[in-house]
Amino acid sequence: MAEFTMELNDEQKEVRDWLHGFAADVIRPAAAEWDEREETPWPVIQEAAKIGVYSLDFYAQQYFDPTGLGIPMVMEELFWGDAGIALSIVGTGLAAVGVLANGTEEQIGTWIPQMYGDVNDAKVAAFCSSEPDAGSDVASMRTRAVYDEAKDEWVLNGTKTWATNGGIANVHVVVAVVDPELGSKGHASFIVPPGTPGLSQGQKFKKHGIRASHTAEVVLENVRVPGSCLLGGKEKLDERLARARERARSGERVKNAAMATFEASRPAVGAMAVGTARAAYEVALEYATTREQFGRPIVDNQGVAFQLADMRTSIDAARLLVWRASWMAVNGKPFTAAEGSMSKLFASETAKKVTGQAIQILGGNGYTREYPVERMHRDAAIYTIFEGTSEIQRLVIARTLAGVPIR
Repeated sequence: MAEFTMELNDEQKEVRDWLHGFAADVIRPAAAEWDEREETPWPVIQEAAKIGVYSLDFYAQQYFDPTGLGIPMVMEELFWGDAGIALSIVGTGLAAVGVLANGTEEQIGTWIPQMYGDVNDAKVAAFCSSEPDAGSDVASMRTRAVYDEAKDEWVLNGTKTWATNGGIANVHVVVAVVDPELGSKGHASFIVPPGTPGLSQGQKFKKHGIRASHTAEVVLENVRVPGSCLLGGKEKLDERLARARERARSGERVKNAAMATFEASRPAVGAMAVGTARAAYEVALEYATTREQFGRPIVDNQGVAFQLADMRTSIDAARLLVWRASWMAVNGKPFTAAEGSMSKLFASETAKKVTGQAIQILGGNGYTREYPVERMHRDAAIYTIFEGTSEIQRLVIARTLAGVPIR
């Protein structure tokens, strides 16, 4: 078990500084353009691939950092650069993690390289779980997967929504219902290979923020995938479903596996929020120390100074919650008080508040697109919504504290 520390080691600092340079020199100068275009920033993704930031190897190294601080450090620096572009860079990781967590060694070796492409031809992947009528309520999922035993194929039908890279991905990972009677326990994940007939992009969403990240519906109409595309394989699925049926007959209540996965991933989202909040705070601090009114910098006014003090305090507190949860996760410490959700909740709300305060400190300038805090404020709103809304986080925390099962 790695000893808990609040200071990065030399290797981590080197990676952090390298990422910060990429965020400052490549991501941030491109942020306003791709936000306005509302398109996937392929040139930036390609640059990230060339230097190794956009690769499974890099994220695997950070994921297995024994301190647990590798991933939150990466997320904070990239999202400090720009949330929309950063999400375009890390979005493929959602699908990759789904395969790593549930796939066989053969599936991992076959599909994850195709998700990223190579340094000369970067690709992206999409993780498709949410549906128009099943966001936070995963038990209401309607997308069905039916096994055609004669052909050893699975037939998928349904519509997914809010899919990052949905429709433009080289590889889609789709969560579908295989046994409706088991609710959320009757779900399975499938690889949809490139060019599979029946998969199409539905509505592309024009969003309030993170506009450089592609978000769309994914429509599945009689999509046939080989049996080998069921993550984990059919034998493992049949065993899991049999256990779930037995537990259902005995009345045993088991923890929702999807909710448990989300709980473990939430500190990374919290780190994204910390990065955006820190970026807005730094703009506001610089502005407050250089902008003069009535013959002195506006930071000399308590109304501004106190806001900056609160902003920095909240950011540091959010980072510490994220680091604690990340350390606990990598060291196998159970989230007995929903520490993962705590970190995501506090960091998300901090990002939303801090970016709003930054606009207030910049005044009229902050409300214009001449300054980046307006974009940061729009971007920050998503943190309180995706990967579980703030309301869901509070529900998870409260149920965990009360010992009530999370459904």
